[in-house]
Amino acid sequence: MDTTLSITNSSRLQVSEFILMGLPGIHEWQHWLSLPLALLYILALGANTLILITIQHEPSLHQPMYQFLGILAIVDIGLATTIMPKILAILWFDAKIISLPECFAQIYAIHTFMAMESGIFLCMAVDRYVAICYPLRYPSIVNEAFVIKATLSMVNGLLTIPLPILAAQRYYCSRNEIDHCLCSNLGVTSLACDDITINRIYQLALAWVILGSDMGLVFTSYALIIHSVLRLNSAEATSKALSTCSSHLILIVFFYTAVIVLSITHLAGRKVPFIPVLFNVLHNVMPPAFNPMVYALRTQELRVGFQRVLGLVENVSRK
Repeated sequence: MDTTLSITNSSRLQVSEFILMGLPGIHEWQHWLSLPLALLYILALGANTLILITIQHEPSLHQPMYQFLGILAIVDIGLATTIMPKILAILWFDAKIISLPECFAQIYAIHTFMAMESGIFLCMAVDRYVAICYPLRYPSIVNEAFVIKATLSMVNGLLTIPLPILAAQRYYCSRNEIDHCLCSNLGVTSLACDDITINRIYQLALAWVILGSDMGLVFTSYALIIHSVLRLNSAEATSKALSTCSSHLILIVFFYTAVIVLSITHLAGRKVPFIPVLFNVLHNVMPPAFNPMVYALRTQELRVGFQRVLGLVENVSRK
């Protein structure tokens, strides 16, 4: 009898939706952040779409390094679109309610796109390593088959599937208010009434396996690149070699620095919970907005392509 009553009460207490409260501590005036966030989202969509159109339009950009950039643009659009429409709906229309399936789907999408972005940076690093350290073998190594295989390995989201599955298996008895603008894995599972040790362990393991290994391999590649470049006798050759990978290096340093800063702010989040939440949001929208700008400023071929696509310079000769 008592067991039956307990089961009935448990099923009655199981929540069917979550409420995304927004930025903790500043709920009253957080709507003022909607304008800069909306501008960042529009910039991310517009700039990355322009990247895709330019690469498709310009035959001179049909080479692996720009193909990887095009894939990065698609991932950036997906990452920003995964979170920004819901965040803007919360800030503009107070649409805070999100169903459990939608929340778990967002957890999966965020982690999958982040893993893909890290994988793309690794591919870019390998591309530059082969181009600079083994220039004569570059066409035979980094070819169309390499790009296809690398792309297929990046879009494989099998490792992130357990995150939403494990989150869905938790028991959410009464609390359903999330002090966040999005469904973060640990933010959601912290509301569970049962043990979430397995969720924390898998989150940490995933971070080490994907982001940790990618970061290690990326910086190893660039260490080998720098070592190879410094052995060149010509200052002009050294400068040219470094300029070909400077854009990649800027994006990579920015991405992984943001990951490290985000991890540190989460550790200090108990004292000022607003900071890690805001950093989490910005980390998902700022790289998609600024990645194309870095390439536009530092890559002449891409700048010329932009000018042709936008019709700003009609007399730019094709080379």
